[in-house]
Amino acid sequence: MTKPPNVGRRDWRPWRGVAPAWVAATLATGGAASRAQDAAVAAPAKVAEQSWNWHVQNTDIVQGNPDFPAQYSGPNSLDSKGDLRETVSLDLYLGARLWRGAEAHADGLMWQGFGLSDTRGAEAFPNGEAFRVGTDVPNVNLARLFVRQTIGLGGEEESVEDDPLWLAGRRDVSRVTLTAGRMSAKDVFDNNAYANDPRTQFMNWAFMANETWDYPADPLGYISGFAAELNQPAWALRYGLYQVPEGANGAALDPHFLKAWGMVTEFERRWSVQEHPGAVRGLAYLNHADMGSYQLALDNPTRPADIKATRTYRFKYGFGLNFEQEVATNIGVFSRLGWSEGEHEAWVFTDVDRTATAGVSIKGAAWLRPEDTLGVAGVLNAISHVHQEFFEAGGTGILAGDGALNYGWEEALETYYSFHIWKTIQATLDYQYITHPAFNRDRGPVSIFGARLHWEL
Repeated sequence: MTKPPNVGRRDWRPWRGVAPAWVAATLATGGAASRAQDAAVAAPAKVAEQSWNWHVQNTDIVQGNPDFPAQYSGPNSLDSKGDLRETVSLDLYLGARLWRGAEAHADGLMWQGFGLSDTRGAEAFPNGEAFRVGTDVPNVNLARLFVRQTIGLGGEEESVEDDPLWLAGRRDVSRVTLTAGRMSAKDVFDNNAYANDPRTQFMNWAFMANETWDYPADPLGYISGFAAELNQPAWALRYGLYQVPEGANGAALDPHFLKAWGMVTEFERRWSVQEHPGAVRGLAYLNHADMGSYQLALDNPTRPADIKATRTYRFKYGFGLNFEQEVATNIGVFSRLGWSEGEHEAWVFTDVDRTATAGVSIKGAAWLRPEDTLGVAGVLNAISHVHQEFFEAGGTGILAGDGALNYGWEEALETYYSFHIWKTIQATLDYQYITHPAFNRDRGPVSIFGARLHWEL
């Protein structure tokens, strides 16, 4: 099962790309002493460019759900008898400057563990570190290997902080950025300052990405492709073209490159209200892959409904809206809205055709814990009418498929508290509550308790 990927820190820090000169200088030199900071504040200097960098991160998550009511269970059901699972990830990031404006980055990923019920049974799945291809023993994968070329267009410059996927230095605010190689589509698109990274923020899939965007990826969340971005002081325009899997949620890539691809565009508008930053991003996607049709599966008398028998190359499309706003110092709100056409087979991410999320993130300065974070968010997920009929006929999707369906909107709530322990070590307690998991009124509600430990260098 593809999950929203574990993006680098650059994707969720609201001050990304506009770090004060002393912050960027400190990070670029590997954490220089406070005297360098003081000097930079007094007389900002041009930030030295890093020639190379490296970073490491580790995230360990334990989650469990007690027994919950269920009138029946099917092949993709959340286990109503209760479950306890853990996941572990370890990344080694390497970056190198190639020539003027060009960087190469690699991300070696070690992962182990399983999501609850083998990552099935709820669309708002509770662990963003869980894959459908779980493993009892550690497995290793080259998650990312890409080259990025930044072309400055002149004018004002900004600082870039040292980061797993960026080298510290300076760049033009007005620029074109080209990225090619193996990456995550989420590295470039649908980012949010408050709900983006399951390793440090909300754990639920619904708060890491728009669940109606069937974004191109393999089962680990990464794929080969190309992305281009035009950035200006108040807005950005992005385009991406990626490969897609040969089968739904599959590891093998479709070799028919002219017929199998995923495209996405995004427009971002940024602003500041009384020095509180905000942004909105509008996203549209178009996929073409060897997908099945829900209606054709229903027209076939075979039961349970067989989506695989209807596959041929088809289009699938959808739209998303992503909003974030700092409403006061240390308090930010966010929301995502999404819609997909809902006629053709879910191919990569989730089965969701309609989604709405909203939440708030609060830093702990008010209670003298400025590095702590409290988050609360909710989601509503829905599917199209023909998609409902498909599940009623016993069909299975990526995450849903109880053998029958008494349809209702899936509703989920997540709250977490992240404790800053020491330097870059964080511990998190998490609680999630899901009603009508996988759109089924005959199952749930279910409570999910979790804990997370994260550190990075």
